[in-house]
Amino acid sequence: MAKPLTDQDKRKQISVRGLAGVENVADLKTNFNRHLHFTLVKDRNVATKRDYYFALANTVRDHLVGRWIRTQQHYYEKDPKRVYYLSLEFYMGRTLQNTMVNLALENACDEATYQLGLDMEELQDIEEDAGLGNGGLGRLAACFLDSMASLGLAAYGYGIRYEFGIFNQKIVNGWQVEEADDWLRYGNPWEKARPEYMRPVHFYGRVEHTADGVKWLDTQVVLALPYDTPVPGYRNNIVNTMRLWSAKAPCDFNLKDFNVGGYIQAVLDRNLAENISRVLYPNDNFFEGKELRLKQEYFVVAATLQDIIRRFKASKFGSTEFVRNDLSTLPDKVAIQLNDTHPALAIPELMRILVDIEKVSWEKAWDIVVRTCAYTNHTVLPEALERWPVDLFQNLLPRHLEIIYEINRRHLERISKLYPGDNDRLRRMSLIEEVDNRKINMAHMCIVGSHAVNGVARIHSEIIKDTVFKDFYEVDPQKFQNKTNGITPRRWLVMCNPGLAEVIAERIGEDYIRDLDQLKKLLDFVDDDAFIRDVAKVKQENKMKFAAHMEEQYKVKINPSSMFDIHVKRIHEYKRQLLNCLHVITLYNSGITEYGCPLCFQAAPGYHTAKMIIKLITSIGDIINNDPVVGDRLKLIFLENYRVTLAEKAIPAADLSEQISTAGTEASGTGNMKFMLNGALTIGTMDGANVEMAEEAGEENLFIFGMRVSDVEALDKKGYDALSYYNHIPELKQAVDQISGGFFSPSQPNLFKDLVNMLMHHDRFKVFADYEDYIKCQEKVSALYKNSKEWTKMVIHNIAGCGKFSSDRTISQYAREIWGMEPSLEKIAAPDDPR
Repeated sequence: MAKPLTDQDKRKQISVRGLAGVENVADLKTNFNRHLHFTLVKDRNVATKRDYYFALANTVRDHLVGRWIRTQQHYYEKDPKRVYYLSLEFYMGRTLQNTMVNLALENACDEATYQLGLDMEELQDIEEDAGLGNGGLGRLAACFLDSMASLGLAAYGYGIRYEFGIFNQKIVNGWQVEEADDWLRYGNPWEKARPEYMRPVHFYGRVEHTADGVKWLDTQVVLALPYDTPVPGYRNNIVNTMRLWSAKAPCDFNLKDFNVGGYIQAVLDRNLAENISRVLYPNDNFFEGKELRLKQEYFVVAATLQDIIRRFKASKFGSTEFVRNDLSTLPDKVAIQLNDTHPALAIPELMRILVDIEKVSWEKAWDIVVRTCAYTNHTVLPEALERWPVDLFQNLLPRHLEIIYEINRRHLERISKLYPGDNDRLRRMSLIEEVDNRKINMAHMCIVGSHAVNGVARIHSEIIKDTVFKDFYEVDPQKFQNKTNGITPRRWLVMCNPGLAEVIAERIGEDYIRDLDQLKKLLDFVDDDAFIRDVAKVKQENKMKFAAHMEEQYKVKINPSSMFDIHVKRIHEYKRQLLNCLHVITLYNSGITEYGCPLCFQAAPGYHTAKMIIKLITSIGDIINNDPVVGDRLKLIFLENYRVTLAEKAIPAADLSEQISTAGTEASGTGNMKFMLNGALTIGTMDGANVEMAEEAGEENLFIFGMRVSDVEALDKKGYDALSYYNHIPELKQAVDQISGGFFSPSQPNLFKDLVNMLMHHDRFKVFADYEDYIKCQEKVSALYKNSKEWTKMVIHNIAGCGKFSSDRTISQYAREIWGMEPSLEKIAAPDDPR
């Protein structure tokens, strides 16, 4: 059996980890000791591991700062078009190792810490994850920032600096318990507060129409304090900026009205203002219409647009000679990308700035807004689409409601001219839903107020044109595009799987890290026995390392020779964790003559069904994992608190990737791409990006099963009858009866009655309809896994087909086809080079 790599072995793997700076090991050690000394002089005499981590982080940051300053100078001098990526979520994970990889410092830092008697991996593990996102949408934003910097685009990520990120998930007696993620409690060495760019954000108040224009008066002001985080490109000396806003109460907040008795309360009430950036909302694919969430959405948009206009007007840094006051050229210099509808208020807010403050005519302002903004749609689930009550807007953002009404009036006027007398179409396309409690449809506003609307996988982009946004597509077909998602190969291969990155580099060179299409060259090695052995060896080493991590962290022993069948998703009925559960029970009931090791790692939003699904998974695991007859041939493990850092350990170890959503429900997926790039095979439906993965790698190299979108539509028309599948498939009936009869919950026999009732009578996602095909497909998986050589050849086909799924390709398409910008692989001069 292959042994895990030692630290010394890893130090030998220098090509993809970076030779640059190895000669500067002595300098790194000096800087490290300087930072450590500064910490100890301030606080105490004895260094902790955390002190060592901060010393290393600050040493690496020193290498960023010069590049960061030079990049911003470069942008001010060249005055390129800038793109602003607005997102309520940036799921960044850890920064230290990613920065070392992108600056080619990892080897030098490893050697320096080794000479100082420290273990760099231990220091990296001290860093907190920046968990400022729920899942795919937030992680996509993080990958995009990496690619925008690596492609030399003048790009800025704008979001909220949540004091508490996605909750820490604990599993207690099989149940999910949420704990606050206090990720900033020890400080964050990667951010820089920029109080000089603090901006006021207004809420509430009243609107007055005067001879001088519209005034928004008597508002409550919250200050937005920016914190900047550097985003380094891959070895091109470019360092872009992610600017996150933190809410601060102004000094006079509620104090002007106080009397002596009310002073304390007035100071305490400052918290109400600062709550805006306190916590990330944990609901994914589910809209929750809370006032605080709407405040967050307006807060980030209002602060960001003030920043964008300020930067646009000052064309060169510190220049007083030339200020750009003609806002008609804004779309030539500014592109704003809305990551889902959460930042949709950018559209009425930019209109307010242009019309009310800059005194631009409505028609001209609207043309500027539409040419500047573009919208990415991430979901077709009706419960996830944002619809805000008009009453809430009237109270919180009265001027914006007026602007939205006027946008809607002009929009419907246009539609009625195109389709005279079609009142039903007007109702369907209105920005205002005239239901009992009138609501503003934010997706409709994004489509009307943007020049480009894109889905995130080809099948998803077709679905939104054919169904949810069909009326809008018929009116403006030129707006609708597809931009299939991607992942950054720096974090999701070079950083998390250096062994595989090295094996690939030995065959095709290192250029694939910036041009993932070059992975196609691996097809020349599909029958190369040495390459097959190397790929299989790396996988086994990753599995052994992950098995050791699981034993250490979760006290669970698993057999590294068994198949690691991994299902990583947020818990939601459409992602069909329940289908996986039924397969595990079926395996268990069959006597398990073959080995297998399904593992489920899932983070969950705090809603009832999700928590019940988690409890079911842990209950099934309790029975199976403690069955002496089964032994170590089958384990079902729920790993708590799934996050970016755990993904970086689990994904390289996976053999099989579960992508089993009902066809037509998953917009794209990016986990599927990460598993594919790291040498896992996919079992999945023809949904989201799975369709394009099958095209790129060859459908014969994926395990595709189940209904297609057309089959789901046909079943909807016919009527889905879960009972007929239950009565006609004995294995399914046995598994369902065990769940409902208390086999997996003997002390509470009725515990899962609601889940079974949902599956039998209210299952929108048709789990039973795909059960039989899924079981047969899993049997094919087990049969192939026994033939290690053929399995690994299929893996190589998959890795070779990953080129399309680089976020570099995605961002290049956004740049050229939406933003009007040209990506570049050119390096700029390093800080110590002559300019």
